Amino acid sequence: MSTPKVELRPMTVGEYPEFKEKLATTFATAIGPARGLTSEEALNVSYAETEKLLPDGPDTEQQLLWVAMADGVLVGMLWITTRARLPFVYGVEVAADQRGKGYGRAIMLAAEEECRRRGYDALELNVFGDNATAIGLYDSLGYVVTSQQMRKSL
Repeated sequence: MSTPKVELRPMTVGEYPEFKEKLATTFATAIGPARGLTSEEALNVSYAETEKLLPDGPDTEQQLLWVAMADGVLVGMLWITTRARLPFVYGVEVAADQRGKGYGRAIMLAAEEECRRRGYDALELNVFGDNATAIGLYDSLGYVVTSQQMRKSL
């Protein structure tokens, strides 16, 4: 399967609430088990982190929030921060009805190109250890592990 083409455009204020909901839910699902939190605690932490990092929503300085479009259809959303020396992917989400079509790869390739265009020579991200699909995608795109956190249940 070839990688589809996507275009990134800045997220609008009107699109932000849906992005925020999806982001919070996705992040809570990942951090809950990783941090030993209940579903409710994880969702509360997720919302608090989002509010802290995006106080002005899509207009927050040094935060790039985009929607990914393919043939006029919204296929995903992307959040990259440029607060540190290297840009960092905080969130990438493929629309539920568009999964399995190569849009995750396409969004990441578009993100890389956008970062290159802005003068960066690297892009960083975090992936939870139990997310085999994402790990496989990032491996295939050439991302390498730069740090690793481990835990043993006692």
